[in-house]
Amino acid sequence: EETNGPTNCYAAISQADRLQSEPESIRKWREEQKERLEQLDANSRKQEAEWKEKAIKELEEWYARQDEKLEKTKASNRAAEEAFVNDAEDVFPGTEWERVAQLCDFNPKSSKQAKDVSRMRSVLISLKQAPLVR
Repeated sequence: EETNGPTNCYAAISQADRLQSEPESIRKWREEQKERLEQLDANSRKQEAEWKEKAIKELEEWYARQDEKLEKTKASNRAAEEAFVNDAEDVFPGTEWERVAQLCDFNPKSSKQAKDVSRMRSVLISLKQAPLVR
């Protein structure tokens, strides 16, 4: 008698599989390994969360410092602009070169990050020493 459902042949195979199951020591080792890996995963997730919190905190502090620095720069620029405008109104004949000297930095070693302005500096010095005749 043939059927398409489960037969005794399948029961025999499942019985053979049960007989060949792994030894107790290996099963115990697998369980311990699984527990250890779960614990390591939990620790790594916890550490990752701590790092994210620390990074967010540091980023907020950095933004606060940047904002503070920006406000200080704005204040100093406003003060410098106000002083420049006040000095621009006090124009007296014969004080042109003093005003140029205030605006230009004639010390080449003081500004390391600025562009090379040595040619302009030499032109201004030569004009000061020998002004153009009109």
